[in-house]
Amino acid sequence: MSTASIAMSNDVVHESEVQRQHVRLKLPAKLKFYGPDREMLECELLDLSAGGFSLYQPDSPFILGRQHKGKLVFQVDGLGLAIDVEFVVRSFSDDGERVGCEFQNLRPREIAALRYLITAYLSGVVISLGDMLATLQRENFTKPRKHDSGSSLGFFGRLRATTLSLLIFLVGLCAFGFVLYQLYGVYFVTHAESARVNVPGQLIGLPRDGSVTALAKVGAVVAKGAPLASFSASLLDVMKGNLPPGQATPENLERLFSRTLQGSLTSPCDCRVVAQLVPDGQVVGKGTTVFELMPTNGVATIEARFPYKNFSRIQPGKGVNFQVVGEEQSRSGKITTVMLDNGGLASDLRVTIVPDSALQTELAGRPVEVSIENLPIGNWLSEAWANNNWINKVMAATK
Repeated sequence: MSTASIAMSNDVVHESEVQRQHVRLKLPAKLKFYGPDREMLECELLDLSAGGFSLYQPDSPFILGRQHKGKLVFQVDGLGLAIDVEFVVRSFSDDGERVGCEFQNLRPREIAALRYLITAYLSGVVISLGDMLATLQRENFTKPRKHDSGSSLGFFGRLRATTLSLLIFLVGLCAFGFVLYQLYGVYFVTHAESARVNVPGQLIGLPRDGSVTALAKVGAVVAKGAPLASFSASLLDVMKGNLPPGQATPENLERLFSRTLQGSLTSPCDCRVVAQLVPDGQVVGKGTTVFELMPTNGVATIEARFPYKNFSRIQPGKGVNFQVVGEEQSRSGKITTVMLDNGGLASDLRVTIVPDSALQTELAGRPVEVSIENLPIGNWLSEAWANNNWINKVMAATK
């Protein structure tokens, strides 16, 4: 008689999978099952294996291919051990008295019990109830090993796995480059504490005590000699100290006090009005600055402050990189002068930088980020990172 393998789920594998599964034993056991008329029948097994069993049944009620339910009964330590089984009739002997059956839908506990009985019988070990209970309590199954890890993946599965691996690699590579760039910026780049665009300007003061009325708005461009504002001053203030001794009478002083002198402030150059420092109608003293002007043909430079500890890295002629607020691209320039701030023994160095390309005078006063590369590779890194706007945005967000 040939027996087939146990029909069971493919997602579990018994611990004894490597053993021979179809060895047939003359193990004393009985089969109890229901006959055609639902009466309980009992018969002795001829042999038993992990895949099925055979029995002697002269007047066989079985039909080839039909599935039945029953119990396998074993004697263990004087006690009867019954295992619920389902089986299918697979073969008959030539004389029709020997029936071969195959197990169906065995659960893990039934499989473990059968394997214990078969293994113990083969090794000559005395079957005990304690060992049987211990076998049933432990976990006897595990997930099957995958010998061909990639053979089950189709084309799209392999493509998806490759794409995911490549994406993770690129993300890791970008993160490594970002960290490397940040470390370079900390240890090999000198940053200015503050900087701004500077354009030499003109300050216009009031020649007399009086009030001012502006004729040019802030931001307007005025030509040389054009009026900036009109002012009015008391005639008494103008004539003070110039009256003859006989004219300084109370009546004349009262008359001079009630009269005003009108005048105007004119632009000394082709300039742009940067700021009006005195509001219209406000009375201020002589020499008070009223307007701040900036020549339209002026040369814009960068004024920056560096800590004194960076003295060795800041030398005239040293190349720098800077970026003006509002501009996406960085610029380059050279240091022209280095001096102590306020001309005294200060802790900061005031540096003047001339850009390699001219700056518009409209940028005057804007904040600037200034850095000095201390390694030759720094210029290459700055250009490479400056050409990637999205990287600049990420770096700006982290600051």
